[in-house]
Amino acid sequence: MESESEMVAFPLLLTPIESNYRACTIPYRFPSDNPKKPTPTELQWIDLFLNSIPSFKKRAESDPTVPDAPVRAEKFAQRYGDVLEDFKKDPESHGGPPDCILLCRLREIILRELGFIDIFKKVKEEENAKAISLFKDVVQLNDAIEDEPKRLENLVRGIFAGNIFDLGSAELAEVFSKDGMSFLASCQNLVPRPWVIDDLDAFKVKWSKKSWKKVVIFVDNSGADIILGILPFARELLRHGTQVVLAANDMPSINDVTYTELIEIIAKLKDENGKLMGVNTSNLLIANSGNDLPVIDLSRVSQVLAYLASDADLVVLEGMGRGIETNLYAQFKCDSLKIGMVKHPEVAQFLGGRLYDCVFKYNEVVS
Repeated sequence: MESESEMVAFPLLLTPIESNYRACTIPYRFPSDNPKKPTPTELQWIDLFLNSIPSFKKRAESDPTVPDAPVRAEKFAQRYGDVLEDFKKDPESHGGPPDCILLCRLREIILRELGFIDIFKKVKEEENAKAISLFKDVVQLNDAIEDEPKRLENLVRGIFAGNIFDLGSAELAEVFSKDGMSFLASCQNLVPRPWVIDDLDAFKVKWSKKSWKKVVIFVDNSGADIILGILPFARELLRHGTQVVLAANDMPSINDVTYTELIEIIAKLKDENGKLMGVNTSNLLIANSGNDLPVIDLSRVSQVLAYLASDADLVVLEGMGRGIETNLYAQFKCDSLKIGMVKHPEVAQFLGGRLYDCVFKYNEVVS
């Protein structure tokens, strides 16, 4: 984790940040709630995190880099379970009251204290290799669509389909352990539009004007998500002459792609001339966001990212953690897009949508 002194506020957040920005989307409690008593929403979310412990424990048990991994995995399950049960008794314990950032952070702290740095490494490598082998086909299918609005919609559907690869969701972790995911089938099987939040038509209009000079994309998962979802979309922006900054996590968390992993992935996808399926990549930058969680608090990002993002005119937050559970209502000084699939029933309930519904929230800033 970058040291505290090196973290700064994301420069494109609407200021003053104190009154305009709250990272977590879903309020677990209100000022009128009894501080000593957990709210129904807190209990619901604590249970969601409790239910995810077995899948994390299973990954940790088989971590080859940790001596006596099964014993330590059991300790993780016990310790994190105890912390969550403590919140049910006293919401103010462990730096509470809890929100999605604190619940994620405590899970990571306990894993790391026990020596588990990257329990999803093996599955990330497998999924990256699979997705890299499909990249060319996915890009060719997109390039073959001559109608630009249709091609854009296909790229967006690819982002949603890729975003299904998420091992932080207990239901999806189950699906993956059975049969992996077919990317193209997922593209076809998205819930029909209109999605629970659906600003795609307004986005298509702005896209056709090719007005963005620089786009910052906060990326999410490894595998199909980054390689078959985000990178074809980023490549299309590069074709338009837009500069693209991909912001990835500093440290591993669940199956999210890290900064160093993303550099490796892109090196593998480029041809000998440094092109991405014929597209020049001199305008593609990879930035370390300074983040180490599957959610993100934009009041704390790395100085490097802040510097690179300061003159961007579109911010994209992709994935449920960064674009829905946090930052759905974040306001920016420039255009913004929050795009992700709803993979927790609790989030679907909050939004009034269906499980596996899609969020495409586009806000245009009229200059």
